Amino acid sequence: MPIEGTIIIVAVVALGLGYALSALLQAKRANSRTSQAKREADQIVEEARKQADLDKRAAAVEARESTEKRRRDLEDGFRERKVKLNEQEKRLDHREETLEKRANLLDRQELDHKRREEEIGKQVLSLQEKEKTIQERVDEAQRQLERVAGMTREEAKKRLIDSIEEQARHDSAKLIKRIEEEAKMEADKKSKKIMITAIQRYASEYVAESTVGVVHLPNEDMKGRIIGREGRNIRALEAATGMDLIIDDTPEAVIISGFNPVRREVARLSLEKLVADGRIHPARIEEVVAKTAEELEVVMKEAGEQATFELGIHGIPHELIRYLGRLKYRTSYGQNQLQHAIEVGSLAGIMAAELGLNQRQAKRAGLLHDIGKSIDHEVEGSHAQLGADLLKKHGESAEIVQAVRAHHEEVKPESVLDILIQAADALSGARPGARREMVESYVKRLEELERLSKSFKGVDKAFAIQAGREVRVIVENSKIDDNQAVLLSKDIAKKIEEEMTYPGQIKVTVIRETRAVDYAR
Repeated sequence: MPIEGTIIIVAVVALGLGYALSALLQAKRANSRTSQAKREADQIVEEARKQADLDKRAAAVEARESTEKRRRDLEDGFRERKVKLNEQEKRLDHREETLEKRANLLDRQELDHKRREEEIGKQVLSLQEKEKTIQERVDEAQRQLERVAGMTREEAKKRLIDSIEEQARHDSAKLIKRIEEEAKMEADKKSKKIMITAIQRYASEYVAESTVGVVHLPNEDMKGRIIGREGRNIRALEAATGMDLIIDDTPEAVIISGFNPVRREVARLSLEKLVADGRIHPARIEEVVAKTAEELEVVMKEAGEQATFELGIHGIPHELIRYLGRLKYRTSYGQNQLQHAIEVGSLAGIMAAELGLNQRQAKRAGLLHDIGKSIDHEVEGSHAQLGADLLKKHGESAEIVQAVRAHHEEVKPESVLDILIQAADALSGARPGARREMVESYVKRLEELERLSKSFKGVDKAFAIQAGREVRVIVENSKIDDNQAVLLSKDIAKKIEEEMTYPGQIKVTVIRETRAVDYAR
């Protein structure tokens, strides 16, 4: 065998031995690792067993502690509940004792009541027997009285009732008379003081106006120019102003007639301007009338502003001031209504100050109380209601609106302010020279006043005096006594209130006199 082959064989054998040795070494190592892994696994198992034992012991300890705690909590709860139950038991025992005492007390009271009922029953029977005896005696006495008096029981009762009623009326009349005298003395004293104070602190002038105006002409020839050719100028004037122009035999004067005071003033001023200018023809007339109406609006607004300035009133809307200024050319019984409104506001303010009321509110209500008269020629309705609606429309307060609505008692007064405005209005109209009435209506009112007063039984004569503000009634002495005179004055006053319309108030005085006449011979 060649050497190369031997070498190859030896190399192969050596390589095989190397592989075998390597395999043995690896197997040895694997066994070693396996043993080590087994030892580690056993160790881990042992440690896990020990840890499980420790966890088990800890859980057992924790369970014992929790159980012990719950046991202590339950014992504490049982002890508290036992204490509460003991307290409740004591309270129930105490309440039971109290109820037992009350029951015993009620039993004793019941026995006492039974004894009292028996005693009362005996007393009732005794009283019934006595009452029966007394009734028999009363019946016997009544029969004897009827025989003696010659009247039945019903007749005697009626006479007794009539006598008591007459005595009650007599006593009530005396009481009414005494109370009225005391109240009247006190009220008259205070009201006169307040009114006198108000009158003394206020003074005003009165200018009588009517429904006609007069324009004086420089000469008689001017009448023809005013009439114009075929009357065209005067027709144009009447159409533009709405007034009637009367041209008669009155020397150098033209009379303007119409119920609307504003239009009448426009006509008067326009005619004066035309006369002064000398140019009188329809176109010029319309131009002058339109310009005069605008100027008069400014004048009326200034008059309204001056009225508010005099009374120191602020915050009145411009539209109401314009309506207020229109009262400058409005009259009532000859009294200028703007001056009347200013006077009522001033008097109401003074009296409100005396009574401790709101002075500004009283002045405002007094100034605005007749503002409805500025539109009553244009709108139907009473001036009090129209004025209240106008003020409400422009945002006046409810108190002011109510005072204006109630100042002629068309609605019932609701406050002291309402009565105060009524008093100030009556006081302004009742002052001497403030107003004038037509003679016919004045005489008719006085006759009606006397007629109503004479319509009562027992009245002999009646006289209207003090310009119709007082009526004196003379009664027959034999038919009316002093106490009946008091009631008669009230009845007459009530009938006058129901059937007559009059400004202010009317005093009713009933006079009864006794005359003793004898002759010396």
